Amino acid sequence: MLQKLIINNYAIIDYLVIEPDGKLNTVTGETGAGKSIILGALSLILGERADTSVLIKKEEKCVVEAQFDVKNNEAFKLALQAEELDEEPQCIIRREISSAGKSRAFINDTPVTLNVLNRLTSMLVDLHQQFDHLALEDDHFQMDVVDAVAKNGGARKKYAELFRQYRKLAEEIAAKTAQQEQWQKESDYKQYLLNELTEAAFRENEIEDAELQLKQLAHAEKILNVLQAARVTLEEGEQPLVNELKRINQQLQGIAEVMPASVPLQERLASVYAELKDIAGELHDQESRINLDPELMQQMQERHDLGYKLFKKHAVQSTTELHQLQQQLETDLQSSLDLNNDIERLQQERDKVYKLLLAEANALSAARQKAAPVISDKVTGLLALVGMPNARFEIRITQAKFPSISGIDDITFMLDANKSGQLVPVHKAASGGEMSRIMLCIKSLTAKAMHLPTLIFDEVDTGISGEAARQVGILLRDLAQYHQVICITHQPQVAARGVKHFYVYKDDANAQRITTKVRILQPDERVLAIARMIGGEQPSDAAMQNARELVTA
Repeated sequence: MLQKLIINNYAIIDYLVIEPDGKLNTVTGETGAGKSIILGALSLILGERADTSVLIKKEEKCVVEAQFDVKNNEAFKLALQAEELDEEPQCIIRREISSAGKSRAFINDTPVTLNVLNRLTSMLVDLHQQFDHLALEDDHFQMDVVDAVAKNGGARKKYAELFRQYRKLAEEIAAKTAQQEQWQKESDYKQYLLNELTEAAFRENEIEDAELQLKQLAHAEKILNVLQAARVTLEEGEQPLVNELKRINQQLQGIAEVMPASVPLQERLASVYAELKDIAGELHDQESRINLDPELMQQMQERHDLGYKLFKKHAVQSTTELHQLQQQLETDLQSSLDLNNDIERLQQERDKVYKLLLAEANALSAARQKAAPVISDKVTGLLALVGMPNARFEIRITQAKFPSISGIDDITFMLDANKSGQLVPVHKAASGGEMSRIMLCIKSLTAKAMHLPTLIFDEVDTGISGEAARQVGILLRDLAQYHQVICITHQPQVAARGVKHFYVYKDDANAQRITTKVRILQPDERVLAIARMIGGEQPSDAAMQNARELVTA
């Protein structure tokens, strides 16, 4: 709800404060007094682009500020959270235009772009001006109207939740399918690499061991000669070293009784003897392991070359890294198989949700088909009351090819304004004033069921008078029982219905320029203003009596 509108230095408005009531507010005044200028200032709050030509005092900036009570507007609070803006019970929206032409917008003192401003303020103010037919072109609005009358709130919420589930599953399937296609392009090559490593079947550290063995085989003869010479010296020479040590050891044992001091020497010599004998045995073992088989050497060389080829191919440096690569390839290929299973599972789940979705969509559609003729008849009846007796309103519902967030229906508001026998979309068939009255009739039907922002009607009663104007006033008053309404009017029947009556006038007290002022009319002033709307500047007694009857009706 709009609590206060402050306009400073805009066109012929020097400074103005308007504090509307929470129900029906009517705004009257002579043509050219500045009513449209006030709407122009309000449009800045709604995100319209600014122009420096609106500045009266070029050395000062223009400031337009609106204060809204939003404590019960949950949708608006969620929108603020989505934009990461401060959430307060009162929302203050401000536009500033500098003399240099720079425009800035603020929500709760935080700078925002015009797109953000427009998106958020559309949830706070619904401005209906002549030739403004955006709402009547809005598919979502038309759907909301039908669902409000059909009392589809719960069913639509359930459907929307199913639709979100369906869309999420469809997005997951699309993402995994794209991933699968990418992996499929790579899987053949990965399978080839895996087969190559599997066929090679390297043992742990085999390539490194082969490199060492090949070095040994390359010097096999020299190694064998050295080993043999060492063993012969120890065991098979003319005077084998091992035998000599054994003999010396036996001699030392022979003098142990007469020379006890020789015992430690004999024991040390026995230890050396045992060690050399063991060394001789190991030398013999090493000799037996030296293989001079050229065929074996060729096989080992081939394994070594294959290993280093794979090292280079995969940019690794060890057999262990090749094993790790092999395991990774196996994991990737298995993941591809798992991905197929995931896609199949998601598709089954999606199909299950889609069946539920279609069932809910059809139930919604049936309720809408039932409500549509009821709404059509009521709107047609209301249009006759508000000065469109020849109009026929109809809601056309067709089934879409695919479900959307609001169901499987396409809804279009159709109108035959003059019994032509041809129904066309409302926004193409109605004039500016007619569209405002059509919106008034539609919103009066949905007032209880739909949350609506502050509704502003600019001359909704253009082109009508008498009973039609009275009916417009009644509709506005009834609508204002549920929503804040501000109506700019030239009709006394409408002006009299307001809880608060604002009078816009030009003030020429300043000899240098004329400014627009607004004041709230007191009861006696209001009767006089309405009488003047009926009978001119000098209203008759009859006009005054008629005005009193309108105000008290």
